[in-house]
Amino acid sequence: MSQWESLQQLDPVHLLQVDELYSKNQFPMEVRHYLAHWIENQSWDKAIENESVATVLFQNFLENLDIQYSRFANDKDTFVQQHNLRKFKHNLQADYQDAPTRLAFLVTKLLRDEKKILTSVLNAQQCQMLLPQVTSFKTVRQQDIEKLIEKLKVFVQEVDLDVRFLEEHQDEFDFRYKTQRCQENSVQQNEQKILQCMLNDLDKNRKNVLVKFNELMQKSEILLNLLVCEELSEWKVRQQKACIGAPLDTNLTEMENWFTAFAESLFLIKRLLKKLSELCMKVTYGKDPFKSQQPLLEGKTEELLSMLLKSAFVVEHQPSMAKRPLVLRTSLQFSVRVRLLVRLPDQNIFMKVVVAIDKNPPKGKGYRKFNILGTASKALAVDEFRNEGLIADFKHLTLREQKAGTGGKGNNDVSLIVTEELHIFSFDAVLEYQGLSINLETSSLPVVIISNVSQLSSAWGSILWYNMMCTDLKDVTFFSNPPAAPWKQLADVLSWQFLSSAQQELNEDQLSMLAEKLFGAMENYADSSLSWTKFIKENMPSRGFSFWTWIDGILTLIKNYIEDIWKAGYIIGFVSKEKEKAMLKDKMMGTFLLRFSESSKDGGITFSWVEHLPNGKSLVRSVQPYTKNDLQCIRLVEILRNYQLLAEENIPENPLKYLYPNIPKDEAFGKFYEDKDDGSAAVKKYLKTRLIMVSERCPSESSEPVELPDDLMEFGDELLGCDPVMTESESIMEITELMSSLPHGLSSSTGESFGLLFPDDIVTDF
Repeated sequence: MSQWESLQQLDPVHLLQVDELYSKNQFPMEVRHYLAHWIENQSWDKAIENESVATVLFQNFLENLDIQYSRFANDKDTFVQQHNLRKFKHNLQADYQDAPTRLAFLVTKLLRDEKKILTSVLNAQQCQMLLPQVTSFKTVRQQDIEKLIEKLKVFVQEVDLDVRFLEEHQDEFDFRYKTQRCQENSVQQNEQKILQCMLNDLDKNRKNVLVKFNELMQKSEILLNLLVCEELSEWKVRQQKACIGAPLDTNLTEMENWFTAFAESLFLIKRLLKKLSELCMKVTYGKDPFKSQQPLLEGKTEELLSMLLKSAFVVEHQPSMAKRPLVLRTSLQFSVRVRLLVRLPDQNIFMKVVVAIDKNPPKGKGYRKFNILGTASKALAVDEFRNEGLIADFKHLTLREQKAGTGGKGNNDVSLIVTEELHIFSFDAVLEYQGLSINLETSSLPVVIISNVSQLSSAWGSILWYNMMCTDLKDVTFFSNPPAAPWKQLADVLSWQFLSSAQQELNEDQLSMLAEKLFGAMENYADSSLSWTKFIKENMPSRGFSFWTWIDGILTLIKNYIEDIWKAGYIIGFVSKEKEKAMLKDKMMGTFLLRFSESSKDGGITFSWVEHLPNGKSLVRSVQPYTKNDLQCIRLVEILRNYQLLAEENIPENPLKYLYPNIPKDEAFGKFYEDKDDGSAAVKKYLKTRLIMVSERCPSESSEPVELPDDLMEFGDELLGCDPVMTESESIMEITELMSSLPHGLSSSTGESFGLLFPDDIVTDF
């Protein structure tokens, strides 16, 4: 269906708007009706720019009028249509024979105005149906930005046509005015009246154009506020959180499309305003509105362009080494990328980006200074691989500390340790384009610079705390008085660490267990806060390390050794001894759970299981935690698979039957087991062996269990490899004697765990 046919189906109110488009007799509605399909299929936009194309199109237009006239000639009932069509052709030839581009202007504007009417109706009809589909993908603000960009683009194109029409009218007035000056006095008086009318129309048209330009400025200011002050600012917050593990989208493709479209409209407005200035230079008169308003509009447009382009210069990828962003180590390479979110059509523009560090360092002694080594300047260039905007990718930068003559950290007036000292990279460039010269500047998030890998954990803790609590992204003295973190924010950040390191965040139960460890038992932790000192500096009770050191050790252990079962959700992780007993005591014999050790600085994991004694009581046993030293030799799933517990007569058995709450062990971990040998080899030179873990069962299970003293209850399992509930007959001497009586091939490990090499096809009885 053609656009004209769609318009004819509108309600009377909108048909009246269509009628008003053709009420000025510039282009007959009948011609629009008769040649509807042909008119809509022509390239009128190209004809505006190229007079030869416009001439050919005009001749084709007249030919189609002749064709339509011949159709009417065969029908006696169409005499009136023939008459009117002949008159239309004569008038159109007289008006546009010498200026075919003016006809192209007129038809283009009419088609665009028609489409505007049609679109407004269709949007009103489909708005309610389409809105739920759009909001599921984009926020309301993002929808508003896209609508405003599209409206601004259409409006600028309309103003462009108005300026072109204005230029045509002015040229006609100018020509007539100069011609009149050469005519005789007898016709000057009548011609003077015509010129005055033309000048009045010209003045009216100029004022109308200026009104539209002012409306463009208002729309542009609203869009700039939404795009820069709100959407881009929110993206920077998302990037800040994503740097510390938050699962947030920081892709800039959509943002770049918006910035580019907005910039294109502003540059077109700038060119149109320059055109107004040229028109004013050619023809001016008393109280000419162009003289007073055009410079103001041009200045406002350049101001909007400057704000947009400066905001479009961002750090896309923050400074980063291989592992964690924003923590850099001297003498090791790091990378950082900046990007201009405006795609400029001129590919030959050269902009050099220069990187510097600490342009505005804090005052006082002790604040370290660094030199940037490597290529510290890059040209903004189009990314040939991703086909995106202008980027400067610094891939091989390194830092070297400047050696101070005296003092150093011992005389630090800033009062910050190395891992609390923050540094900022800045990036500068100059954009010269279409008469503008704009200084572009952006800066990175603050980074921590270390010189030894042992400082990495503390440095990352500083990055977490800063980006969790700080809103002033240039406050490098933040840690001189860091605020306490509300538990809600801290819980999210801790959960992000597990998600980014091992693709599985902490659940509500695990977070509650950590909150209880930090603040004690309470019903609601919403009002609880943790200080920076207690997070990373003070040791936990009865421990030789801080809370963050403990958490970071667990993260490293998960990432390197047990990531698969952590992602599967098989590790409860954080649970107190009392809670562990309550969870296991009523479960089936051999039900076990996995939890992290509280006494291992570098991360440790243990498992506990329940046994039901003949006297009806339940006993929960735990093994000494496995650390990276153990898991480097044997995987945790293989330990669980082959773990052996020795009874009174040295008979081994695997006490682990069900993963909490009731999942059969092999069903839970079977997919993680190492592949078994299928025995297809005809001859085996050696018997295959495997490493297993063995613990000794308490000799007298019928003895009445007694509790450890309170001060040992928390560590009993981890000191001796047994559950804190022990029988009186157990002692270190008995364990030592048992070790000495073990058969050949049984080697001792720490505590009560032993490594035993078993041939795969031999069952050993003790």
